[in-house]
Amino acid sequence: MNYSIAFKTILKKEILRFTRIWPQTLLPPAVTTALYFLIFGKLIGDRVGEVHGESYMDFIVPGIILMSVISHSYSNVVASFYSTKFQRHIEELLVAPVPDSVILAGYVCGGIARGVLVGCVVAAISTLFTHIPVKHWEIALAIFILTATLFSLAGFINAVFADSFDDISIIPNFVLTPLSYLGGVFYSVNMLPGIWRQIAQINPILYMINAFRFGLIGVSDVEIGLAFAMTLGFIVLLAIISLILLHRGTGVKN
Repeated sequence: MNYSIAFKTILKKEILRFTRIWPQTLLPPAVTTALYFLIFGKLIGDRVGEVHGESYMDFIVPGIILMSVISHSYSNVVASFYSTKFQRHIEELLVAPVPDSVILAGYVCGGIARGVLVGCVVAAISTLFTHIPVKHWEIALAIFILTATLFSLAGFINAVFADSFDDISIIPNFVLTPLSYLGGVFYSVNMLPGIWRQIAQINPILYMINAFRFGLIGVSDVEIGLAFAMTLGFIVLLAIISLILLHRGTGVKN
């Protein structure tokens, strides 16, 4: 049986959902990003000077772009799938002869689409403040897509277990945001004292941000191969967990 129609339908619904309300989904990150670049990049950056031989503005741009990708790919899936449960639309998917993998792929690709679109908006805003000649396009693009994929899967798992709208905001507010800020967005991990540097290295977001930074400006605090291995490993793990949860009907059939 050809399941492409089901996949395209879910994906189209997901894309229309966030593009229809673009003032709420695309405009806020543009405004927030402009403030980041103005305050941290210009006002503070002129005092900080260079980091790894690059201007402070150029150093923080990759981290801010990827931070936007992380938060919006995650929030898109967790909000959409939980709304489907809350409004009982999930029953239509459960009775349809559609494999769990197709359902998961549709929602995850929707999250990727929003994450990538927001990331492109943020990147466009950055060109108003600086010009970054991309050093390694293939690395930057790969980690860009993989990061959006990983956090779309994470958002799906959060939505499966969520029992209220409060539950879908706990992880972004108390886990993702701190990890993103502590992931080397505004500083090099080498600036940290010994023990804090070791603690920072267990943060998976640190590796993604540094890999993306290497792709854009050729600077990284971590091994690029390790960053890709960790990201791919987490994607496989979360995809398996998501499929198991869907198959069991966890948080859906009860």
